[in-house]
Amino acid sequence: MDLSSFDKEYILRGLARLYRRKILPLEIASRYGHFSSPPLSPADFDAPPMILLLGQYSVGKTSFIKYLLGRDFPGIRIGPEPTTDRFTAVLWGNQDKVIPGAALCSQSHRPFTGLNPFGNNFLSRMEGSELDAPILRNVTLVDTPGILSGQKQRARNYDYEGVMKWFAERSDLIIIMFDAYKLDISDELKRVMHLMTPHSDKIRIVLNKADSVSTQQLMRVYGALMWQLGKVMNTPEVARVYLGSFWDVPLQNTDQAELLNREEMDLLHDIAALPQYAVMRRINEMVKRARSVKVHAYIIHYLRKQLPYTWGRREKQKRLIARLDAEFMAAARRYGLPKGDFPPLEPMRQALYEIKDLSEFPKLDKKFVREMDKVFSVDIPELLEKARHQ
Repeated sequence: MDLSSFDKEYILRGLARLYRRKILPLEIASRYGHFSSPPLSPADFDAPPMILLLGQYSVGKTSFIKYLLGRDFPGIRIGPEPTTDRFTAVLWGNQDKVIPGAALCSQSHRPFTGLNPFGNNFLSRMEGSELDAPILRNVTLVDTPGILSGQKQRARNYDYEGVMKWFAERSDLIIIMFDAYKLDISDELKRVMHLMTPHSDKIRIVLNKADSVSTQQLMRVYGALMWQLGKVMNTPEVARVYLGSFWDVPLQNTDQAELLNREEMDLLHDIAALPQYAVMRRINEMVKRARSVKVHAYIIHYLRKQLPYTWGRREKQKRLIARLDAEFMAAARRYGLPKGDFPPLEPMRQALYEIKDLSEFPKLDKKFVREMDKVFSVDIPELLEKARHQ
């Protein structure tokens, strides 16, 4: 759908209002935040598109951000050793400054308030970097800690994978970076890439430092990377792979200069198009979330109905959780739920084990479900029609 003639601000405000009135009540009643992700804030709708960068250490994530900005940013740390040990949100601001994580996640006009539940250990590893760069008026860039390979992985004192999942859900583009000499995928990177599977449409792969090898070596490196990605991503189509050398020094090997230049322009065009498609992506993400919330609410409703009214409730709940895969199938059949909308089995099982008594959940109010279904069949089409005439 072409939204160029629509009032985008009107649509985003309308989406936030629909979420608050018709999706959030079911999230709260079914405690969706405990099982998946915290509720969305108003800033999640009107914030600039977010680009998440991840990869192993020293593959050039921070240098890539510097390349896009055309300058250094406050708090930048670049080196051959693991230098980025924190999450850094690079944002537009009138003057250069670094914002500590706790302060950044307390600002209601920023889309980071949902990170507060991850606690002080995480917030001490988060910071914001404000500067006046043209690209930041349209997008926000998020640099992540470099992932160490093999046995050198460090223990983290916060829920790293939970944080990555949070960012993946709210990002408009996920760039996974490799370089020509670091194609191995560590266990931690593999787990993070599995977390990204529901967001495969957002993923782009960048093979950085492609000028550091000869043309023949580059063909072999590209083939090896595609083979590694095919093993990890488990999809028939591997994400788009861009070749490039994203830093401010001349190319080492100019044989493929024309190819690298075209690849660079393709990637920059992909990034420049994000604001144009931001509204459609917000609608798409809200639809995906609502479908997930609906399935989650019915799962809780189904499990709750299997519990006895009197004694033996705790033992029955344990048995239900132990055979959760079979209960998923039964719930899908009973309520006509798409199996593709069901949550991953093991994380759901672990979250259920933390619930003392499922019977304490309120009874499912079908009115909430009907109102949420109307969002897609009635409310969003009406919103787009009104936005056309604003």
